[in-house]
Amino acid sequence: MARIDPRELRDVLGNFVTGVTVVTTLDGEGQPRGFTANSFTSVSLDPPLVLVCIAKDASTFEHFRSASGYAVNILAESQRELSGHFASRRDDKFDGVSWFRGPAGNPLLPGVVAWLDCTLHQQVDAGDHLVLIGRVEALDHTALSPLGYCRGAYVDFALEVEAVAAGTGLLRVGAIIEWERSVLLVRDSAGLAIPTGRAIGSPSDPKSLRGRLSDLGVEADLGFLYAVVEAAGGDTLSIFYRGIAEDGSVRQPGEYHDLDAIPWHGLHDSRTTAMLQRYVRERAEDQFGVYVGDDVSGTVRPLGQD
Repeated sequence: MARIDPRELRDVLGNFVTGVTVVTTLDGEGQPRGFTANSFTSVSLDPPLVLVCIAKDASTFEHFRSASGYAVNILAESQRELSGHFASRRDDKFDGVSWFRGPAGNPLLPGVVAWLDCTLHQQVDAGDHLVLIGRVEALDHTALSPLGYCRGAYVDFALEVEAVAAGTGLLRVGAIIEWERSVLLVRDSAGLAIPTGRAIGSPSDPKSLRGRLSDLGVEADLGFLYAVVEAAGGDTLSIFYRGIAEDGSVRQPGEYHDLDAIPWHGLHDSRTTAMLQRYVRERAEDQFGVYVGDDVSGTVRPLGQD
């Protein structure tokens, strides 16, 4: 059998889209250590086990090999610079980086999408890497968008979706914003609808979704894609996200409605009604998916538990 070229293997594996993590621990003197990794995966739910892989030639290898645990910090899309910082071979990667101790004692980074604080369960020697299997002792997550990586480049999921939509004609971007089991709706002469704009945009663009939310006085993380709907004829593409508001404040014509008391008869159109009805069902089950299709038919692709 022909020998596999390591470079070609790396290129092939690079086609698999991953998230980006910073794995951290404390060395023997109690100093924080870390490295960037996308070789992270779930191993078991019961017991709760995850794994990361560290190269044997990594500058932090000896620290992790002798550590009693580690934390996995899943980076947000705004943390590309942090990813590059911890991917470098500088001696003190925590120089100028804020961190705090997790419940299991390992360093956690602020502003990440999620973190898992682990004790060491098992080490497995695997070629030029060491596999570190950790038992999850504590964890937390937010509604921020994750940083992606594929083919040697970072992926901004929200911007990638808009880039695909750019050549299709009219683009409409909306969001289902929740605050303590209430959903944000906007009232106008035609009834109630979820907030929308011509793009995600920025708070300074009044025609964008973020500009619309800014006008309403709403701060929210648009963390997850929820639906991609192409109108009949293909001249309009509607992209919807779901997110969490930072607080329950809102200015008119925005108003929050309890998920158990949405005024269905007052909604703009059947598409909004169907999407919100799906959201209410999925919120009750804590099991979300992404709808891809048109106004008539499509499929919901499950994402797993939120």
